[in-house]
Amino acid sequence: MVHPELISKLSLEGKVAVVTGGGGGIGRGIALALAKAGASVVIGDNIPERAEEVAGAIKALGGHAVPVVMDAMDRAQVRDLVNTADKEYGRLDILVNNVGGSTSRYFLTQSERSWQRHIDLNFMSLLTATATAAPIMIRGGRGGAIINVSSIEGSRAGPTFAVYSACKAGLESFTKSMALELGCHGIRVNAIAPDHTLTPGTRGNREGPVDESVWRPRPDEEVDAMLRIIPLGREGVEGECGDVALFLASDLSAYVTGIIMPVDGGTAASSGWMMGRDGRWTLNDGLICALE
Repeated sequence: MVHPELISKLSLEGKVAVVTGGGGGIGRGIALALAKAGASVVIGDNIPERAEEVAGAIKALGGHAVPVVMDAMDRAQVRDLVNTADKEYGRLDILVNNVGGSTSRYFLTQSERSWQRHIDLNFMSLLTATATAAPIMIRGGRGGAIINVSSIEGSRAGPTFAVYSACKAGLESFTKSMALELGCHGIRVNAIAPDHTLTPGTRGNREGPVDESVWRPRPDEEVDAMLRIIPLGREGVEGECGDVALFLASDLSAYVTGIIMPVDGGTAASSGWMMGRDGRWTLNDGLICALE
């Protein structure tokens, strides 16, 4: 039997959350996890069908959700998204800065326009949403939780993703600074750092509704190479990021702030180690040890 105190600490009943980029992938997983715990969720996404689908899924569970079509690179629209929670529910308890994206390109071939789009999407949207949400939380006097979605690229090199990686590194530093600045108001600020996670975007479904039938199949060699760098031996799924975000949003983490939590199957810990096809761990192509 699960103890009632544990259930109570996990519950988000009566709370209101905003999730940017909540219409697909990791954002969708987080929005659903928060809703299942009882939160009402405002879902922002630039693809109308995706925002509507997630809101519909939450309502089908008996929850409350408001879909909002928004461009995360437009600061006015980001502010409007966050303020929707206040207008609809009169409060805001949880902000999830999830929206982001990248294009693989060597830095010296990347245009200044591309730099700016990466910065606006991955970093300026975070600043804008946080600056809008924190005063609402402070006014409410109940504290709150801000959860930023980083990436393993925020703490390691990202060749062909240099600007994206820099934005995620900035996100992680901002997370820690806000944990200090907002702690006196009872607002906890943390981040999760996923790595290989199955999402529509990683499978080529970047526009329109989420449709697994159009997802790009992965060659066997690509799958093999990916799985051999993940200690848990499989790709993550969106709901696993949702579970960790729920922990960080709930009272189970009431004394946790300023952390960057990897949700990566162990790739941050592996730091270049790779499982060989013979079950032996190698580093820099040199045999080091074997699993018995």
